[in-house]
Amino acid sequence: MMRVSTYGSYQTALLDLMSAQARGEEANRRVSTQKNATDLVGFGRQSETLTALKSSQARIQGFMDVGQAVLARLDAQDLFMGRLAEGVQGARQEIANALGAGRVETLMSALETQYQSAREGLNGKHQGLYLFAGGRVDQAPLQAANLTELAAAATPFGNDQIRQTSRIDESTTIQTGFLASDLGGRGLNVMAQIQRYQQGLPAVIDGQTFTPASADTIAGKPSAEVEAFLKAAMAELDRAFAEITDQTAINGGMQNQVERSIAAQDNQRIALEELVGSKTDADMAKAITDLQMAQVAIQASAQVISQLRQTSLLDYLR
Repeated sequence: MMRVSTYGSYQTALLDLMSAQARGEEANRRVSTQKNATDLVGFGRQSETLTALKSSQARIQGFMDVGQAVLARLDAQDLFMGRLAEGVQGARQEIANALGAGRVETLMSALETQYQSAREGLNGKHQGLYLFAGGRVDQAPLQAANLTELAAAATPFGNDQIRQTSRIDESTTIQTGFLASDLGGRGLNVMAQIQRYQQGLPAVIDGQTFTPASADTIAGKPSAEVEAFLKAAMAELDRAFAEITDQTAINGGMQNQVERSIAAQDNQRIALEELVGSKTDADMAKAITDLQMAQVAIQASAQVISQLRQTSLLDYLR
């Protein structure tokens, strides 16, 4: 039986249904992804702006990652500088205690213990690499295993002169590396000279030469010559400790600088995220409303089509 329905009315209703379905799919995508589009093509003319913003985000995140790595290295350096300082200050204190007690028979063994502390500090590692070795990060900068080897070594330090530098932002590059020879040179030289003196060899402290009467003179009650030598060594250890403290303060200053840089970059990152979000994040209230309206339009279009298909001549002949 022929239905009373024009081709034009049916086609219009069908197009309305398809349009409502497309709007529904687009609104559903915004609701599910919470974004206005899933690729740059969907943002049209804003795509170039978004590309530039995302490039800035990546660059800032890269600097933040570098900053975190530098900060971890500086933290490790601070730890091992402290260990070195403990060894140098500890050696000074052992001499003072021995002179105060008027007995120095255990001094050399006590200094050996403090040397091991200083050696541990200078040979400190971060992520498996030696911190104070310069460019020779795969070998310990201080090879001497004890005071005897230290005193015998012509050059106890194996580091080179390459100091690590790090770029922490667009315009700032800082020198974060320290060298074992710079940090421990004065303090370990004092320990080496004390060992030489104990072996009966001339020892030089701050440009002054001390010649022992014989080997093993640092024993029992110290003579006037031994006492003068040890006091000179104490003064030189004080200067060595002051140098290490200054270098540790420089390291701490760089820690603060890097932390400030990371904080500033994090603020930039948040601002960029908000800016990108303002251009890409969907208005959820509008997206949900659009979805609901599309669903209503789909239902209405479907009903119209159904009614057109069911209408026949009988409806007019009754």
